[in-house]
Amino acid sequence: MSSQLIRKPLPYIALFIAYLIWGINFVVAKLTLEEIPPSSLAFLRFAIASLFLAPFFIAETKKVHIKKEDLPSLIAAGVFIVTLNIIFFFEGIVRTTAINASVITLIIPMASVLAGWWFLKEKVYLVNLAGILIGLIGALIIIGVPDLILGQYSLTALFGNFLIFLASLSFVVGSIFSRQMLKKYPSLTVTAIAFMVGTVTFFIPALREYFLDSTWPTRVGMVGIFGIFYMALLSSISAYLLFEWGLAKTNVNQAQLFHYIEPFIAGFFAVLILSEQITVPFIVGAICIGAGVFLGTLAKEYHHTAHKYHRV
Repeated sequence: MSSQLIRKPLPYIALFIAYLIWGINFVVAKLTLEEIPPSSLAFLRFAIASLFLAPFFIAETKKVHIKKEDLPSLIAAGVFIVTLNIIFFFEGIVRTTAINASVITLIIPMASVLAGWWFLKEKVYLVNLAGILIGLIGALIIIGVPDLILGQYSLTALFGNFLIFLASLSFVVGSIFSRQMLKKYPSLTVTAIAFMVGTVTFFIPALREYFLDSTWPTRVGMVGIFGIFYMALLSSISAYLLFEWGLAKTNVNQAQLFHYIEPFIAGFFAVLILSEQITVPFIVGAICIGAGVFLGTLAKEYHHTAHKYHRV
């Protein structure tokens, strides 16, 4: 990889920028949610992203015919990967730290391996199961189970960590549907439909938030506006395209190495901007999750290519 990096650095720069955007995203989401209600933010984010992707999606449909029998699976992928994943994430990150959230979401590759083995009958090695167990222990440590047992816990933070965990599981369930659809349709088609599902499903909850507090738009400042467009155009569109381009020019193993820098990026900016603190239990849990992800996905290349349109 080092020699290729020197000869052809652009794909690796693209991958780094993509994960840099996603790492900062945790902090941006937390700040933006201080000004915009969760469902309203999700609706605006996916509506803008859908409008941006619409011309490309329409052009794609002229080449690819979407079968009616595949629509339920495509919609289900959108509901789990976008609607449930994002609302759990938004509701979770306002209650917990960006640092915790960034590490807990690392369980997605491990859970995807487990789901592929259980539901899709994919081959799993003993080392994968050992890695999944280690990663799960790390996730439980960060979520706060030891503190819960000792009676030294914050109920709000514990609930927030649990919601982030549910967000990750929602994505994994959705990936079961999307994995089958990606065998039939281009990733752009699956992604665009997921965005549209998110826009439609968040419309009513966003409308409800407006009726409950019609003054919230007047309180949105530059941070909120920046957050909306950051998530819609940078995290959803730009980072996704950079990741896909970088992946096409390298391979899944090399691309996946950059995934491990995401929590460090999130942690750095969370400490710098949000003044969050890194605790000893967090470090222990993060080490367990990092080892678990590595062992749990070893020799399971397909699970490294999980698409990033679930990002906030």
